Amino acid sequence: MKILQNKVAVITGASRGIGAEIAHTLAHAGAKVVVNYVRDKQAADKICTEITDAEGECLAVKADVSQSVAVRQLFDTAINHFGQIDILVNNAGILVFKEIAKISDDEFDRIVDINLKSIFYTLRQAATRLADNGRIVNISSTVTRLMLPKYGAYAATKGAVEQLTHIFAKEMGARGITVNAVLPGPVNTELFRAEKTEEDIKRMAGLAALERIGEPEDVARVVLFLVSNESGWITGQNMGVNGGIV
Repeated sequence: MKILQNKVAVITGASRGIGAEIAHTLAHAGAKVVVNYVRDKQAADKICTEITDAEGECLAVKADVSQSVAVRQLFDTAINHFGQIDILVNNAGILVFKEIAKISDDEFDRIVDINLKSIFYTLRQAATRLADNGRIVNISSTVTRLMLPKYGAYAATKGAVEQLTHIFAKEMGARGITVNAVLPGPVNTELFRAEKTEEDIKRMAGLAALERIGEPEDVARVVLFLVSNESGWITGQNMGVNGGIV
């Protein structure tokens, strides 16, 4: 029996990059997967087609998770279709790669809306709608442990996510729900490569003990462990997945 058989997983921002890889990985382990997206319907549908072609179950759901009403509707749709939600992976996020002095009000508002408010809204829904003994994984970032120029706003939102993770783990423990954060290092995705030169990427790869940037599957395998029964005694933790950068 697959380790996530009969489980239902909602993954935000799952139409590409790390989120897409998480969707494939959890589906391969037997989970019924809800692929959340906000713009790229074609990419989300492609992921679901690949999952269903492999005899899995998948539903693509459009929802702007920076909006509380849309988050509620996302949970409604998932529960109406699959009957329950057992796993929540908060992966949606954006990166504004600029020095603090150069970030506009609109850019700051947008990164807070997507990286922080979305997780607050999904956790608030999960508090009453996630199944007992469920699993929540919030995707943060290794930049919260570093002092990297141009990551100020991004690191601030991800640091807040880690604090929500710690406190929500305490609040949900009585129901057997675990809540953890995964902190990827630089991963070979469109989000990471945006606004960076090849020299930037090479330099960051050189910071890792393993002398490479990560791949989406490096993160997805850790998420799979954290949403499985094997991780039942792990909650409220920040797990670095960064090749030894820090």
